[in-house]
Amino acid sequence: MKITQQSTENTLTLSLDGELDASSSVVLDTELSKPEILHNHKVLVNCQKLNYISSAGLGVFISHLQRFQDAGVKLVFFNMQEKVHNVFEILGLDSLMTIVPSEADATAI
Repeated sequence: MKITQQSTENTLTLSLDGELDASSSVVLDTELSKPEILHNHKVLVNCQKLNYISSAGLGVFISHLQRFQDAGVKLVFFNMQEKVHNVFEILGLDSLMTIVPSEADATAI
């Protein structure tokens, strides 16, 4: 799994490339745990190249959701592949998290 970051004024975009499993979720958790991430108004997660997400990967996002909400940071997923989106839907996480089709939609939120 490769995670790349792009920062603009008040928005951080994380692009996930590969499989988010138990081992790579530790790296993602480290990134999301950094205090400076809360200085953003939005954290956008580009899932275009995310091929797989395990329960450990989902757990990382769930564990940071309340922290982000308390800090007023919007967490928005976009460009999600259908098979990854289905995992979010099956677990009901699509109602807890904001998932939009495109980067333009994510930026507009």
